[in-house]
Amino acid sequence: MIVARSVALFVLAALLEIGGAWLVWQGVREHKGWVWIGAGVIALGLYGVVATFQSDENFGRILAAYGGIFVAGSIAWGMVADGYRPDRFDVLGALICLAGMAVIMYAPRGQ
Repeated sequence: MIVARSVALFVLAALLEIGGAWLVWQGVREHKGWVWIGAGVIALGLYGVVATFQSDENFGRILAAYGGIFVAGSIAWGMVADGYRPDRFDVLGALICLAGMAVIMYAPRGQ
């Protein structure tokens, strides 16, 4: 249950961070305006809050592990939101990042 909660928090954090960055991108690069930028900034702030709900007390570990989720989530976001089609190396890289996240976050440490 703890792992499932942790993964859910990572996914929510990724939705907020990647979505927030995408909204800022749309607001600036696609000239959609300040409302999009503002919504993106709010989402990015909420990402920071969600990350604090992880049960591990080590900020560095949480952020390092989240990096794997961010990489895979960014590729998935690009596929859904922008029609991006990853090649096999994108997919392989994302899988390696997810494996790294699992090792960093969930390896037994004998504590």
